Amino acid sequence: MKNIIFDWSGVIKDAFEAHLWVVNRIFKKYGLKELTYDELKNNWEEPYMLFFNKYLPKMTLEEEQANYKEGISDKDYPKSKSFPGVVELIKNLKANGDYIGMITSDLSESIFSEIKQFGLGNVFNDVITKVHDKTEAVGNLIKKNGFSLNETFIVGDSNNEITAARNLGIKSVAVTWGIATEKRLIEAKPDFLVHNIKELEQAINN
Repeated sequence: MKNIIFDWSGVIKDAFEAHLWVVNRIFKKYGLKELTYDELKNNWEEPYMLFFNKYLPKMTLEEEQANYKEGISDKDYPKSKSFPGVVELIKNLKANGDYIGMITSDLSESIFSEIKQFGLGNVFNDVITKVHDKTEAVGNLIKKNGFSLNETFIVGDSNNEITAARNLGIKSVAVTWGIATEKRLIEAKPDFLVHNIKELEQAINN
């Protein structure tokens, strides 16, 4: 049995348009110039307060989360879909008896309805939301479930998941279809860098 911990936005959920919309909503509120698609992709950092504090040095984590919650509650908040093929892969992994967990910075106000919308209800063994730094949260899951480190993977789209894996002694799988550029992912040195669902499946079953 493998233990596979997924990030949500950028791995399962195609969230970039919605994320850019919320970031620019926050920027507009504080009188900052809105970012383009490329500007956000090239400047995004995680844990995400590293990004926000570059532009808003006095913003606290609690303030950012309150602003983000306002954004996802707005009637104009863009709806997102899952990336093609990822839901089917997760269901197959679950059917094979693997542990399927999720660690996400997304808020619980949106995540559980999206899980249901994507047809992944009752698939995840654990769902941990509102996570800023992934290392502590993933470490808690490992301890709680008694995971073998050699059989545990974290699948993410940023340096946050890669760093957590390195800190904890588990394997990192970085997907190139999320928020970080491939160049930045390569610089973070994941155990596996994947460009499509087939490569993701091969990495996990390696």
